[in-house]
Order: sequence, then structure tokens, then C-alpha cells
Amino acid sequence: MEKVTMRIGEHQALIVCHSFQILNLIQKNYEPFFSKIEFPDMVIHIESGYGIPFVDYQVEVEQEADTISFQRADYRIQANLSEGKAQIQIYDELALKHALMNFYSSYIVYHNWGLLIHSSCATEKGKAHLFAGQSGAGKSTCAQLSAPRPILSDEATLVKVEENQITVFNSPFRSELSAPSIKGTIPLASIQLLHQALNNERTKLGKASALLQIMDKVFYWNKDREETKKIVQMIKEVLDYVPVYDLYFKKNNTFWELIS
Repeated sequence: MEKVTMRIGEHQALIVCHSFQILNLIQKNYEPFFSKIEFPDMVIHIESGYGIPFVDYQVEVEQEADTISFQRADYRIQANLSEGKAQIQIYDELALKHALMNFYSSYIVYHNWGLLIHSSCATEKGKAHLFAGQSGAGKSTCAQLSAPRPILSDEATLVKVEENQITVFNSPFRSELSAPSIKGTIPLASIQLLHQALNNERTKLGKASALLQIMDKVFYWNKDREETKKIVQMIKEVLDYVPVYDLYFKKNNTFWELIS
């Protein structure tokens, strides 16, 4: 059994690995550090040997007292979100990434800290611009076309929601592009809902329409009434400060002319 610590956003996690295989995956895909943390925000035990390869994104959720469980074909999570503790069983590397996203997204929603949004995010002139959409809409494409601008995420954007301030952290949950060395937070200046097209065009959305569009882009949450209220309230706070646009874009970097 090996222990390693890592940082996600402003949270420190103690990871207890029950095999060297899992330790190697953590070291490969995240930025662990080996100093001791006296009071970690999260303590996560990870075991291998569970389930079958990825089937689909359907996650079953069950809750009893202070414990919540998330189960997919390739992973299972037993968690106490109030204490930041989790037991995670995985099938493979993909399951590890999605299970960590599942738990972390649920944790930050539970504590009203922020949102993990299915999107990419690039920075320009000290401000962050988020690109969201359904699978295949072009999130990774927009991230790749945004070079040489620093990329905060290409799959899951970590958004902190505070009073009078919406900021983005460098996300460790990556699909293809490696994470740059960006510390701290960057103000979120805009959100683009992506549509591939023959010409570039950007149209601002009203708050009601934007809220509905963003709701289903939030990663893994327990859709009971209280959890839904937390999600809705945080999205409303985001929309008070951040404009949302439909972005119709060609597959080249000229769409940045509409954003800059």
C-alpha cells in the first residue's frame, strides 16, 4: 500500500494506492507530491480489479445516511462527501480518471465550492474563455486551435464560484493536451456553446437559456432536490458575471477574432 498526495484546484488530496499499478497511473497522469499533509481535504483509497471495460457514461447513484455510492460498469465509489472520504474501485486507467472526476465534482458541489464543467478552456490576456458543448461539438478542437494560448482544460474545466468572482483553475483531468505550469486562478470572462459551421458567428444568450444549456454540462452529480438546487444557484452566480454565447465556428483559429 502506497500513499501519495496531490492537489486539485485548491484542495489537497491524500491518495492511498493499493497497488504499484495505481501509483504509476497517478504519477503518470497527475502532479503528485510526496510531502505529508496533516489535514488533507480528501482521503481517497483506490483499488484495482473491479468491473469490466467502459460501456457507457450511465452512473447509478444510491444514497444512505451520510454515504453515497456511484457505480458504473468500470468503477465503483463509496463516499462520505461531508468528510471528503472515498473508497474507489476501478477497472483501468480510463475508469480511474472518470472516477476521480465523479468524486471531485460531487465533493465541490456538496460544499458549494464550484463546478466541474464538461468543456475546454483557454486563456488570453489574463482571462479565461470556456468552450462547452455536446460530445463531438469541438471542445478539444477549440483547445488545439487556441495554441499558443495556455490551455487550462481540454475536457473538464474547474470553475470556482465565489461571491462577486468566478475563476478557473488549471485542470488535471485531461483528454489529450498536457497541463501547462499555471498556478492560482484566472478570471472567467466568457462561455461559448459550440456549433461547427461554415462561418464564424457569436450570439449572446439570455440567462434562462444559458442556465439550461450549462446544467447538463456539469460532471456527475446526484440529481436529488437539494443537490439540484446547489447546482442551479451556482450556475446563476456564474451567469451574473460571465456572458454566455452560441459560437458558430470554422475549424481554424479565426473564431478568436470574435472573442478577443
